[in-house]
Amino acid sequence: MRVLARYLDLLAAWSRRVNLTAAATAERRVEVLVAPVLRALSRLAPGGLIDVGSGNGSPGLVLALLAPDRAVTLLEPRARRWAFLREAARGAGPPAANVTLRALRLSLSDLRPLVASGGRALVYGPEPAPDPGWRRLELAGAARPAVFVREG
Repeated sequence: MRVLARYLDLLAAWSRRVNLTAAATAERRVEVLVAPVLRALSRLAPGGLIDVGSGNGSPGLVLALLAPDRAVTLLEPRARRWAFLREAARGAGPPAANVTLRALRLSLSDLRPLVASGGRALVYGPEPAPDPGWRRLELAGAARPAVFVREG
């Protein structure tokens, strides 16, 4: 768990300069950025993961730190947040996530080429519009993340 502590410390330091999170205390950062990821771990299909709009590193970087055997790619369009992600991936120590800068405004249909048939997309922000190539996975007791399974 030292890698998670290093990530959270770096997040707190960078949040003074870059708007990464409104969670002002260490306890609140764990509650908002780590606890939901712990709940999501069991919902992930095997294989790599792409976090679209990585921002402060949750869930993608946190998942990479909790599951070091999983390949994770972080996609973030904002330069300052991308710089934080690059530093956080390095500063947390192994495993380093693949950090890629991309302009992002993606729908589920845009994600189709990135996710294998039967693969899952976890959506933490506003729920995307329904798409015929995806099925929403209904999970008891959890509103977030919304989980979509790619069909065909």
